Amino acid sequence: MNRRGKINIPPRVLFYILVIICAMLLALNYVTGFSGGILKNVSNYIFVPMQKGIDIVGESIMETGESAKTKEELIAENDALNKQVAELTTQLTNMQLQQKELERLTGLFELASSYHDYDVTGAHVIARGNSNWFSTFTIDKGSSDGIKVDMNVIAGSGLVGIVTSVGPNYAVVRSIIDDSSNVSGMILDTSDNCIISGNLMLMTDSNMISLTDLSDDDDEVEIGTAVVTSNISSKYLPGILIGYVSDLHDDANDLTKSGTITPVVDFMHLQEVLVIMETKEVN
Repeated sequence: MNRRGKINIPPRVLFYILVIICAMLLALNYVTGFSGGILKNVSNYIFVPMQKGIDIVGESIMETGESAKTKEELIAENDALNKQVAELTTQLTNMQLQQKELERLTGLFELASSYHDYDVTGAHVIARGNSNWFSTFTIDKGSSDGIKVDMNVIAGSGLVGIVTSVGPNYAVVRSIIDDSSNVSGMILDTSDNCIISGNLMLMTDSNMISLTDLSDDDDEVEIGTAVVTSNISSKYLPGILIGYVSDLHDDANDLTKSGTITPVVDFMHLQEVLVIMETKEVN
């Protein structure tokens, strides 16, 4: 049941009433030139908040556009910086590689100076055998460069091995650590002869190769003594450093000694070598 005395005005009628009131106020303001009072209050309470709302919406749209623009600029700037970082990283890597190569070449130059009596040529290692070590490997110079079989190869601080086969533009080298390698060596301090044999298993376990058949009756050979190629070798030129004695013990015959030596060459990381451009002359 509806309460008595309540007046129900339809929304459409209320809207028309408000429109008429506004029109009358506008007409009154126009005729009288009146700019204050009710009309001003109506304007302040109705139109000013509406204008502020419109301004806020407009500013929000502008800020959103500027934010999107700034975000695109930041993305572009970030891409440019990433590209610059990549270029600088590449340059740094190249400089480091060049520095390493310079150090290796400087080492080869110093090695060549140590063996100035020999004519040498440099070569790059371009392939290696099946072993993890450079027990056999290929260099980028061959017969067209004057390379011949049995030429000695050096690197680092001493003997690497010997050329075993040659092509027009390449040569294969067997290093002294290969299981099939045997080098006639000599103890530098005492001139006692011995045999240096390759041993890949021993190299893998302890970075050493075998020393056998050493005559040392007076026990003069000490740990750390240098071992070089001997003058009685049939293929190796004399006086090339091989390594240093790391262990010695008497053989069962009590006449000779055996042990191990540590090579002076890094046979895990060979990249450049020197080939001595002559072979051992055997009379």
